[in-house]
Amino acid sequence: MPETIRVTVDKSHLITIGERLYGESIELIRELVNNAYDADATEVRLNISENEIVVDDNGSGMDMEGLEQYFNIGSPEKKIHRKSPVFKRDRIGEFGIGKFATLSASSHFEVWTRKDDFCATVIFDKKEWENEGDKWHLPIRIEKADESKHNGTKVTLKGLRKKFDLKDVERRIIETVPIKDFNFSVCLNGQKISAKFIPGHRIPFLEGTEFGVVHGEIIVTSISGADMREAGIECKVKKVTIKRDFFGMEKWKGNVSRITGEVHADFVPITSDRSDFIKDSSEYKAFRKVMEAVMERVEKTLEELSDSKESRRTKRALTEVLENVKRALVMNPDLCPEGLMPIGEKSGTGSNLAYVPEKVKGKKEDNEAVKAEESKTIGDVLPAKEQKKMPQVRRLTNTAVIKKLAMGKDGVTCVIDHMSPDGPECMTVGNIIYINRDHPLFEKESQNRNTYTLHISRLLTQEISMMKDPHNPRQAFERQSKLLKDALVSEI
Repeated sequence: MPETIRVTVDKSHLITIGERLYGESIELIRELVNNAYDADATEVRLNISENEIVVDDNGSGMDMEGLEQYFNIGSPEKKIHRKSPVFKRDRIGEFGIGKFATLSASSHFEVWTRKDDFCATVIFDKKEWENEGDKWHLPIRIEKADESKHNGTKVTLKGLRKKFDLKDVERRIIETVPIKDFNFSVCLNGQKISAKFIPGHRIPFLEGTEFGVVHGEIIVTSISGADMREAGIECKVKKVTIKRDFFGMEKWKGNVSRITGEVHADFVPITSDRSDFIKDSSEYKAFRKVMEAVMERVEKTLEELSDSKESRRTKRALTEVLENVKRALVMNPDLCPEGLMPIGEKSGTGSNLAYVPEKVKGKKEDNEAVKAEESKTIGDVLPAKEQKKMPQVRRLTNTAVIKKLAMGKDGVTCVIDHMSPDGPECMTVGNIIYINRDHPLFEKESQNRNTYTLHISRLLTQEISMMKDPHNPRQAFERQSKLLKDALVSEI
C-alpha cells in the first residue's frame, strides 16, 4: 500500500472550468483590468483589434515570486493580503482561474512584467501547453530591465476566437471595474472610459447590518430619460457589479424603467463565477432585508415624482372646473345647498351676480331681517359661535391637489388624491369633496384633456347636488343635470 496518493490535475479540465466560469469573453477583459487595479495601477490601456487584445497597466509589476503566485491556481495571496500595498485598495480578484479562461478566447497568451530590476515574459501557447501532459513548466524569458519602461504588467492575447463589440466592452467595464475610484482610469483604444452621469432625483442611503455596511444611491430619472436597458440596481461587491436586481420593482405600479442606481455590500458572499450571490447565506438575507426597506422609500418617492407633473395638470383642470361650477351655481341659486347659497347685492352681472331672497310678506321686522340679509356679501363669515364644527377628515398624501370653491358662507373644498383603485370614486365629508385619482375611471378619463375636465365636473356637480337633499337621489340627479349643463356652457 502506498503511503501517499499523487494528485494530478488535467489541464484540459482546468481550461474547461475557466471557460464555464468566464463564458463571456468580455468577462475575461474585466478580469485582466481588475488584476491591474489590485496591483495598484493608476492607468490601464486597453487596446482591442481584430486579432489581438492588449491590457497594459502601470501597476507595481511582478518579480519571480509574484509570477509564481500569478500562475498558481488557488493562491491564497489575495485572501491573506486583502489590501493593495500602495493605495490600500480592497482587492477584487480571488479565484485565479480567469487567466486560464483567456485561452477560450485566444490561442496565445503572453504576460510581460517589470518590477524594478526584474523583467520577464511568460508565454502561454494553448496547443503546446496541452501537449505537455501534466507538466507545469511554462516558457519564461528573463529580460533586461529597460529603464525607459515603467513598472507594470502587459497581457497580450493573440489569435482571437471571438469578435468584440467595443460598445459592449465599454459598458461592461463601466459596470464591473471601479473606474470611479480615486487615481484609477481605463482607456479603451485611446479613449478614456468614464461612467455615464445619469440626471435625476437621487436617493442616497447608508444602512448597517451585523455583517457590514450597505450603502449606495438610487436614481429616479425623468420620464424622457427612462431606459429599460439601464433599469435596475447594480449590486456591487468590492466595487464590481455582480448582478442587476429589481428588488420587487416589477410589481410596482409606477414606471420602473425610471429606477437605476447602485448598492455596495462587500460582505455578501458571491458564487465562483461572480454572477450572483450565495442566497442561502445569512449575509445575503441581511442585505436583502435592508434593500427591501430602502426600496419602500424609493417606491414612495417614485409615486410622488410621478404625481408632480400630473398634479400640475390636475390643478389647472380643477381651477377651470371650479370656475365653471361656481358660475352654474350663481345662475341656479335654487339648486345650491345651504352652505353655497350666493347672497349679496341685487346689482351685478355674470359671475358676480348674487342671489337675493324674496321679501317676506307680512311683518315689518321680517322685511328688516331680509334687508339685513341682503347687505351681506359672498365673502362674509359667520361669527365663531355660529360656525359649524369642522368634521374629521382623512389623511392626505403629499401630492394631494386641493382647491376651494369660495362661495356662500361655507364654500366647498375639493381634494383630488390617492385613495387606492378599490376606493370610492368620490365622497363628501362635511363640505369637503374627495375625488379618487386612483379610480380606474378617473385614470382613463385623465388621458384626454376634454374628458378629464368633464369627468371632474360630473363628480363635483354630483356631490354638490347631493348636499342639498341627500335623501332624494332622483331630484339630486335632476339638479346635477342642470348644473352640469350650465357649467359646460361657455360664459357669454
